[in-house]
Amino acid sequence: MRTVGVEEELLLVSSGSGQAVSVAPRVLRRADLVEQGRADDARPGPGGPSTDAGSSLDGELQRQQLETDTAPHRSMERLGAEIVAWRAHAEAAARREGARVAALGTSPLPVEPRAGRSERYREIVDRFGLIGSEQLTCGCHVHVGVESDDETVAVLDRVRVWLPTLLALSANSPYWQGRDSGYASYRAQVMGRWPTAGPPDAFGSVTAYRRRVEDLLASGVVMDEGMIYLDARPSATYPTLEIRVADVCQDPADAVLLAALGRALVETAAREWHAGRPAPDTPTAILRLATWQASRYGLRADLLDPATGRPRPADHVLATLLDHVRPALADHADLDLVTAGLARLADAGNGAERQRRELERTGSLADVVAAAVRTTHGLEDAAVGGTTTEGTRP
Repeated sequence: MRTVGVEEELLLVSSGSGQAVSVAPRVLRRADLVEQGRADDARPGPGGPSTDAGSSLDGELQRQQLETDTAPHRSMERLGAEIVAWRAHAEAAARREGARVAALGTSPLPVEPRAGRSERYREIVDRFGLIGSEQLTCGCHVHVGVESDDETVAVLDRVRVWLPTLLALSANSPYWQGRDSGYASYRAQVMGRWPTAGPPDAFGSVTAYRRRVEDLLASGVVMDEGMIYLDARPSATYPTLEIRVADVCQDPADAVLLAALGRALVETAAREWHAGRPAPDTPTAILRLATWQASRYGLRADLLDPATGRPRPADHVLATLLDHVRPALADHADLDLVTAGLARLADAGNGAERQRRELERTGSLADVVAAAVRTTHGLEDAAVGGTTTEGTRP
């Protein structure tokens, strides 16, 4: 059974106003105190974050965000527990600094990003100008274990056609600088400004993939391999395929759904490769259109069919995805989890739909943030006061 781990980028927001706040360094110091047992409050208990290799809480490009990484897991139940535990651990530290943690792909309220103090982050902002200085988005990266470099590239060539569907499922960033962007995932549009971002080509071999990476680095445009921001790529650090296309999911259950689908897609692709079935020859230009369509509408309009590139109702594409990975899901004992998760999404909607419903209900983007904080931590049913400050205190 393949392992799967999840990286989540999370937004730090004011516990009063809901605006993004640049307190990540202080929150990380507070979290370190908790981990070292030097704080009496919010210490992770038996259900706390894993101490296994690869499991961590860290900073990101901007000081208004954090990144959590889980250890690799075979059990979706354990993966989900660690996702929840890291969110809770980050939240406990943030609250001590007057902030909250929200799983939002972008800040609904206006924000001026502030880059982290590392030399690499400063160089990114200096080199890429507004693309770097305005980059405040939060994604979810799913790492699925692979057996060899050859298998990794073969799998990448086969899962690439499904990446727009995963984006539509996870879309959770409709607002940008206080305005409705018109997109379900505006994060995808912001990420698309980077020179190496977007759908991957079909490479056909490890040699071809490595040659592409070498050519990109030799161009001098990108700083290092970590800046190859493809929607999916072989990890430069772990023996995994890293699926990077998704927004961070508001509901931790949706993050687990995304991870289960990612693992099933990788397993299905590997089986096809071993059986000698060719990879789809879908042009990257069509995948760019499919990604744009998923970014624009999420699950509330047609998606482009992965097989034909033609418009098709989103629920039909999801049904096709489920059929495509059904044997792998069954073998991993994840079929019931994914079936229930897709039904939940059809009923409750993705994060973008949750945000827009909340704005329609309250008329306040601050309340949109407050609702997202509650969903981030599984407190959706908690009583909420009528003011913004009360609304951010589950």
